Amino acid sequence: MELLVLFLGIMLLLLLIIKFKLNTFVSLVLTAMVVGVGLGMPLTKIATSVQNGIGGQLGELSIVFGFGAMMGRLVADAGGAFRIAHTLIDKFGKKRLQIAIMLASFIIGIALFFEVGMVLLVPIVFAIAVEASVPILYLGIPMAAALSVTHGFLPPHPAPTAITSALGANAGHVLLYGVIIAIPSVIIAGPLFTKVARKMIPDAFARQGNLTALGPQKTFKLEETPSFGISVVTSLFPVILMAITTVYQMLFNGGSLPKNPTLLDSIIGFIGTPAIAMTISLLLAMYTMGWGRRIKTPAIMKTIEEAVKSIAMLLLVIGGGGAFKQILIDGGVGDSVTTLFAHASLSPLVLGWLIAVVLRIALGSATVASLTAAGLVLPLMQSAGVNPALMVLSIGAGSLAASHVNDAGFWMFKEYFDLSVKETLATWTVLETLISIVGLVGVLLLSLVV
Repeated sequence: MELLVLFLGIMLLLLLIIKFKLNTFVSLVLTAMVVGVGLGMPLTKIATSVQNGIGGQLGELSIVFGFGAMMGRLVADAGGAFRIAHTLIDKFGKKRLQIAIMLASFIIGIALFFEVGMVLLVPIVFAIAVEASVPILYLGIPMAAALSVTHGFLPPHPAPTAITSALGANAGHVLLYGVIIAIPSVIIAGPLFTKVARKMIPDAFARQGNLTALGPQKTFKLEETPSFGISVVTSLFPVILMAITTVYQMLFNGGSLPKNPTLLDSIIGFIGTPAIAMTISLLLAMYTMGWGRRIKTPAIMKTIEEAVKSIAMLLLVIGGGGAFKQILIDGGVGDSVTTLFAHASLSPLVLGWLIAVVLRIALGSATVASLTAAGLVLPLMQSAGVNPALMVLSIGAGSLAASHVNDAGFWMFKEYFDLSVKETLATWTVLETLISIVGLVGVLLLSLVV
């Protein structure tokens, strides 16, 4: 009965978003309430579950996402991302342009949300491609692969951070394992796939791109931008802080904070908490990208305000996903899924990936697919004793699969690179699915040793 209600609930969510074009946040909250009624929950309990779901999901995440967006926008507006891309391209040379673009996109992708990273990097990719006389898509595929990998696997990005919180995983472990899985994923879906795609759809590689889709672009003079070192350190600072905490705890405390921590243990644990890491990183970015370059506080605050506007709806959508997830847990759907698969030979990691894939194909949103899948597999994960960090990455990988016409990223890629729908399906959709499959394989291999 619970699973039937879940199925009908997902159908309702699809209907509201795709057919009636309702806002995703509104659709998630309405669906959560209807599913709660269908599961026979007391009406007052439904209201409490929705409130707890939104509040619990956005507690720490609002700081991580808000400060992350502010930091990324500061780096972008100061020309830090521009400096990173151009320096790496100069160092690697024309023969290794794909590697340079991939590395630059990976570094920039950690600091910026996917859509912002895409808008920022596409003009750079276009300019470099013209200068080096190579097809725009030859550099565009590695760029998109790197941005997608960071978006799907690495905190402090929305989906992996939200699932980490929902499943109670260690953010440092997710980051460490995520980087291990991200490297082969981006190589296979980037440079290696480009070779195959160029043979399969040569016409797509003849396109000149469409910069007008990006609107007016901010231009920079390289000598006026922050130095390469400062730009990289600022962009990666949250990752550096979380990595310090993870490595320290793995070397000295068995991978977690001890029951009776020393002062050093407490300090190291404190700076590696995602919310604190983002707070420290934002303060650093305000200095390196602002005050240190003699930019006055009002200008810095304007950049920060613009950054917050860009993520307001994303925060609400994540909150709505949290409400739906909480209803599924409190209504007993998670327990029904656990019972259904209790004696199945299918690995919970594969199941989490499959659920996320189905939801991604149906809903388009990687974040919503991730959060819904997390709510379903949480009881199963706990009963099976699965490593929560690996489950986060398995769901994250599944949430990237088969991006198509109901995903904003699909249309961004199509418009920027001036492709037909068929060509976008053969490039962008395949690229995303490759990352998803390689990600799952990486998670299963890691599960053998961690």
